[in-house]
Amino acid sequence: MGPGRRVFAPHLSRRGGRLLLVVPFALIAVVTVVDVLVPPDVHMGPFLIAAPAVTASFAGPRMTAFVGAVAVIAQSAVAVARTSLTDLNHMYQIVATVLISIIVTFFAYLRERDDRRVKRLRSIAHAAQSVVLRPLPHRVGPLRIASIYLAAEEEAQMGGDLYAAARTASGTRLLFGDARGKGFDAISEASLVLGAFRVMARREKELPALIKHLEAGVGSREEPEGVTGAGSDADDNTDEAFVTALVLDIPDGEPQVRFVNCGHPPPLLLRAGQVIPLDAGDASPPLGLSDVLSSEATVDTFPFDVGDVLLLYTDGVVEARDESRAFYPLTERLMAWVGDDPSTLLGRLRADLQAYVGGHLGDDAALVAIERLEPTP
Repeated sequence: MGPGRRVFAPHLSRRGGRLLLVVPFALIAVVTVVDVLVPPDVHMGPFLIAAPAVTASFAGPRMTAFVGAVAVIAQSAVAVARTSLTDLNHMYQIVATVLISIIVTFFAYLRERDDRRVKRLRSIAHAAQSVVLRPLPHRVGPLRIASIYLAAEEEAQMGGDLYAAARTASGTRLLFGDARGKGFDAISEASLVLGAFRVMARREKELPALIKHLEAGVGSREEPEGVTGAGSDADDNTDEAFVTALVLDIPDGEPQVRFVNCGHPPPLLLRAGQVIPLDAGDASPPLGLSDVLSSEATVDTFPFDVGDVLLLYTDGVVEARDESRAFYPLTERLMAWVGDDPSTLLGRLRADLQAYVGGHLGDDAALVAIERLEPTP
């Protein structure tokens, strides 16, 4: 989301705000004319109170106060035209319009102040999220990469899904995963794993050794006694934290991909009109569960040649449901797009997924597509 623009309300453009201002002024004009023309026993003046009240819903305190002042002037003009300013009925209407205008102007001030505060907090959150989940480079060595993150929570840019890439002496190393749960707890776990990966990805030559470092980072947060993480359920605690992940090595000089699957959905290889799941022979447990499910990290190797595209995805994609509660058929959909470059593939996949769920995902969804190109001389 780009920087905020100066508008009458947080979700209105400048032009939209100006168009809305026609409503209260038109209301004042219509009520004033009708009140002067109707029989003496009919009083339309009280409807003028609606003008500043409506304005306060989308404009700031200054404009609300201005509209209120115009409504008071209109009320006074009606009083002069019909009887006099000292007429008791009109006096009450004028006083009521003044009081209501003051009240709604105060509420407009409170709303505008809260809007500014929310914008500042949102800006800080977006900056923090961009530091935690850095965008992947579009080109790394002989690889072309595209990524998409779809957060389930409105206004969020990231949740528990994570990805990162690092260059090593022999190729490219990638981390792709999904932290358990939602909200701040999931973001915290994701940030810990990403931090450990960025520190150790270039230091450890073997994937199993790197997995141990990532494992040590999961659930390492310390919280005050008796306090649970924000947004966590009552039965959640940090001892149960875990992250499903794929840690991949893609060497520059060999047409293959090596990876350790820590309880994550298998990558999909798009090649020659086919979509091939790269199922691990012996998947390792998710990061954070090695003490419960003791297992050595197993490295699986698969062919990954020039022109092949590797798709990584989180369960937010395959567990997305349509109106009939049917799961999103990822493999079937991909068959129509085999041969697309990563950016085109993810663009079509994103549009299709959002249409499938009606624009509302039940969980965060992340996608990364990697294509091997001809190595540059």
